[in-house]
Amino acid sequence: MIVRILTEGQYEITGDLLEELDREDNRLLEAIANSDEEAFRRELETVLAIVRRGRRLADDELVESDLILPAPDTELTEALHLFADYPADLT
Repeated sequence: MIVRILTEGQYEITGDLLEELDREDNRLLEAIANSDEEAFRRELETVLAIVRRGRRLADDELVESDLILPAPDTELTEALHLFADYPADLT
């Protein structure tokens, strides 16, 4: 799976890392649904850290992203709109 972090770039996520991402991003979605700012901030940082452990794609490597995550400084109110169509299951 190719994941883009806005303002950072793209990463290839596979295997156990993808399963870990799927588990953690469900917590992120829950924080967003509950409008829990503290949990949102914590879970966004966790999800982005997992993605960053993937293989970073070169900036000149043009690959369509399967998933786009917000920038690290995204506010909860922005995330409510960004995650409206986000898939609940990544695997």
